[in-house]
Amino acid sequence: MSNIERIQSTERMSRIVKHNGTVYLCGQTACPADEAWNIQQQTQGCLDKIDALLAEAGSSRDQLLSVTIYIRDMKDFKAMNEVYDSWIASVEKPARACVEARMARQDLLVEFSVIAAY
Repeated sequence: MSNIERIQSTERMSRIVKHNGTVYLCGQTACPADEAWNIQQQTQGCLDKIDALLAEAGSSRDQLLSVTIYIRDMKDFKAMNEVYDSWIASVEKPARACVEARMARQDLLVEFSVIAAY
């Protein structure tokens, strides 16, 4: 039997899933419903949430394995990368993919999906 730990679970998903030394985070977005954040603000908000969830899971960005980035419009790729590159500057780099995607809400510009070791 596998040992799977699910943290902050709802009827739809778990925000954190831990299994065999690997932590999986649900997709992270950042944009308050009452504000219109730009791509850099949303990127920083996502990364702050990722840091907090990784810490809760007993991990950190030093242990990132893979990051998948979903971006609403590739015109924002450079601006998003300015924030991401600063966040990842002092650690070993994870595998990464970035794709243009439709988002669940019109105001969302970026979403991150993360896998890390713990």
